[in-house]
Amino acid sequence: MTAIRLRDVSVDFPIYQGSSRSLKKTLMRAGAGGRILADANHRLVVHALDKISLDVEEGDRVALIGPNGAGKTTLLRVLAGTYEPTDGLIDVDGKVAPLFDSALGLNHDATGYENIILRGVYMGMAPKEMAGRIDEIATFTELGDYLKMPIRSYSSGMLMRLAFGVATCVRPEILLMDEWLLAGDAYFLEKARHRLASFVSGSKILVLASHSEAIVKEWCNKALFLERGRVRMFGAIDDVFAAYTESVHA
Repeated sequence: MTAIRLRDVSVDFPIYQGSSRSLKKTLMRAGAGGRILADANHRLVVHALDKISLDVEEGDRVALIGPNGAGKTTLLRVLAGTYEPTDGLIDVDGKVAPLFDSALGLNHDATGYENIILRGVYMGMAPKEMAGRIDEIATFTELGDYLKMPIRSYSSGMLMRLAFGVATCVRPEILLMDEWLLAGDAYFLEKARHRLASFVSGSKILVLASHSEAIVKEWCNKALFLERGRVRMFGAIDDVFAAYTESVHA
């Protein structure tokens, strides 16, 4: 069974320069808020996650909610394997697809066709497997002969079509999203929305960080309320969102 288990997971980011400007840059690079503390060696650290324990089961669609700096992005990157916990244990059973930046893994000097393969390899797929998906992606993107050209010649809208089409060509077991991903111009938007809905529905577990109440209530059945790197509440989406809303207006 696909599942996620976290036990007392903490993440610290050391601060090597103490000026206010350097501190701000450090926090922005880390994508974290949390609390600033001194560790055992008297170094300043950002305590981005503080003893997070969590069980996510197959079929769960979990919204990560909380104010800016609550630790939502840090937690997603821990689940993706980008960040190693400073303390605690994490067990992720299932193939993970982090959909943070759909343009990662693209080479602007390569053609659209070549980038379909390159992006697929970046996502952990075999080149032969991606080659079998080229026709479907080409049809979806409607880029035609432009796929034979280096993507440096693409407009931003064309590039987003290609990146989005490749990123959503396979159905992961565990899907991690930082905000809701949609791409393209007005004509393409509805097509992208339908594809994304199918992509999300096909996953066994969804973990979505978003500030949009409408989106998380549409797609999620549970929510994790984070504040300054700590769990405030985890449970049914309506109950947790009510607690979050109350805290915002307190």
